[in-house]
Amino acid sequence: MCGITGWVDYERDLTAEREAALAMTRTMSFRGPDDEGLWTDPHVALGHRRLAVIDVAGGVQPMSEGPATIVYSGETYNFRELRRDLEAHGHRFRTRSDTEVVLQAYLRWGPNLVDRLNGMFAFAIWDRRTEELLLARDRMGIKPLYYAPTPHGVLFGSEPKAILANPMFTARIDDEGLCEVLTMVKTPGHAVFSGMREVEPGHTVRVSREGRTDRTYWSLTAREHTDDIPATVRHVRELLDDIVERQLISDVPLCTLLSGGLDSSALTALADQALGPESVRSFAVDFVDETGGFIPDELRDTSDTPYVHDVAKHVGSLHNDVVLSTAQLASSRVMDRVLRARDLPGLGDMDSSLFLLFEEIRRHSTVALSGESADEVFGGYRWFHDPAAVNADTFPWAGTSFSNGRDLLDTDLVARAAKYQSQRYHEALDEVPYLPGVSAYERRMREICYLHLTRMVRVLLDRKDRLSMAVGLEVRVPYCDHRLVEYVFNTPWSYKTYDGREKSLLRGAVADALPESVVQRVKSPYPATQNASYEEAIRKQLGDVLADSSAPIQPYLNTEAVRDALRHPVGNSSLQRDRIALERAVTLNDWLAAYRPAHV
Repeated sequence: MCGITGWVDYERDLTAEREAALAMTRTMSFRGPDDEGLWTDPHVALGHRRLAVIDVAGGVQPMSEGPATIVYSGETYNFRELRRDLEAHGHRFRTRSDTEVVLQAYLRWGPNLVDRLNGMFAFAIWDRRTEELLLARDRMGIKPLYYAPTPHGVLFGSEPKAILANPMFTARIDDEGLCEVLTMVKTPGHAVFSGMREVEPGHTVRVSREGRTDRTYWSLTAREHTDDIPATVRHVRELLDDIVERQLISDVPLCTLLSGGLDSSALTALADQALGPESVRSFAVDFVDETGGFIPDELRDTSDTPYVHDVAKHVGSLHNDVVLSTAQLASSRVMDRVLRARDLPGLGDMDSSLFLLFEEIRRHSTVALSGESADEVFGGYRWFHDPAAVNADTFPWAGTSFSNGRDLLDTDLVARAAKYQSQRYHEALDEVPYLPGVSAYERRMREICYLHLTRMVRVLLDRKDRLSMAVGLEVRVPYCDHRLVEYVFNTPWSYKTYDGREKSLLRGAVADALPESVVQRVKSPYPATQNASYEEAIRKQLGDVLADSSAPIQPYLNTEAVRDALRHPVGNSSLQRDRIALERAVTLNDWLAAYRPAHV
């Protein structure tokens, strides 16, 4: 996995800037706890922090071969096939690592090597022949990669904090960046901080003395779907079997994240089958409950735990429940670690619990398989099936409790954020690829799927990457395999709901591997604590912010709305929505206090 960073400057000798480059590299020590490397040449410095997963002894970076040097983060799942192909062309290898395969592939195919890769990756290659830097990112944006142009080159890193550590860059935010923070949308290329960009998923960026060139090597396209429903279900299963088998490759302990939902249960069952006699290890999150049991709310009809245990028993996994308390979820240590991991305001207890889950998993495993993105790929969220949400002139998840609460912020700021969100929504619609001759409803559902796959899933992927890598855990996301994404995106919506339910294709493909309770379970989002003591803790934190006239969020608050919210009895909620608004205000203040971005 790892963290990468670098600095290119065509007007200065960067061999004299090792300390600054090393400081950038060390911002990502949690991403790569196993090793550190720095390589410099007159106009480039490349830094690497390593989490050793494949070829623990041999995959040290930065890695050089002939005129090229690479720093690489992620996994290339087809590296064995590529290695055989390269060997047939006369290439010879010194290690068993996928990093060396990517480097040799560059020497064979140049920047077009990305077309041949199947995986989650972000990497940088410096070519001494041309003095050019190639930045590349995987198709779905699983692995992050940011860059900031400078007058004579570029700064880059797996996370913004690497760029922020360089004295040439100052943390600034404009109105657009602030609005980006307040929307549950990740605008392609946007990095929130002024002057910083994100390498877009499915893109490469080449940096030379002449400037930068951005190339799209992959995007969702419209293709005619010719398989009938039974053949489609079979092909989805074939793809999943192949994907899971590939993503089980590891030289270190591996596990699955198990929520008891269809997505994670399917991966756990398929992983167990692929491992043969070896039992898969699984982990689930739960919460200490002091109120007497689970209470259905506006998002969740059922508790995860009974379904988790059904799956663990059914497949015979080595299962662990990670049970969390309010003291853990609201602790200053955890909230600060989450903030520093994300470089942005977070999602309250849903971030804290995920971080704590990953922290506990890391004591046992270095790699985990996650069901993230299945809802976006197969159409799992409730609003996919809500005509009002589908037909609204905005992102279908906007206005739900899943989106970030803004009710406590300044009304003018909220209005600007709403306008910004509308602008981004219509930009996204302009990108959607269509097939001729389809019904208006099928056309609209293609739009809804596209919005989720290009705007929403990237928020969740970034969250999962940052919080897992903050504890040195590599999380793999099989449902983001581009072959599966392309295939399912182009199936008619009527196929995706052929049994009258959500995620019909996935359910049909994996039903034989799961207990009936999970096959029939209705979609439930990632869990959140229902313990009233957690809301009390967040209210106290927000009360302290309100009382502090120097708190950086003060100019952005609707003070009367905050006072009114704090007067309400604990748990008197429109529940999840109200608490998200409280958490949002607290985490936004924490972020402004920690990063101190100048408002420009």
